[in-house]
Amino acid sequence: MSTAEPIISSRQTQKEINGITTQVVCTEFSNYIFIVITQYSKIGTLVSVSPESRCDDFSTSIFSTKVLLGKDEPMTHVCGKHFGTFVSQEAGNRPVLLGLALKDSSVDAITQMKELIKSCQVW
Repeated sequence: MSTAEPIISSRQTQKEINGITTQVVCTEFSNYIFIVITQYSKIGTLVSVSPESRCDDFSTSIFSTKVLLGKDEPMTHVCGKHFGTFVSQEAGNRPVLLGLALKDSSVDAITQMKELIKSCQVW
């Protein structure tokens, strides 16, 4: 009997960032990438990050963020756009759904979280 590959590919990791346990789960679906970045062990605010349209430069896309569930704050859009743009570009401009529950959204923490996402890459 052959082993079947899983329909949905998912990876997770955790690391202490600036004294706070941070968990990342990356899941690849056929039409989007779902990423949860949490320091509260909860999904948190759901943010959709989508490539909108191409600019004159065909290698650059414009990304929009939309809070689907949770607090619609400026920092949520900043973090969402930063993580979502990075992942979407790595995954061939696929849309990204982010779950963000962050205690620390400093530049240093965001940089370390981006490295955690890279270590869980499923696309």
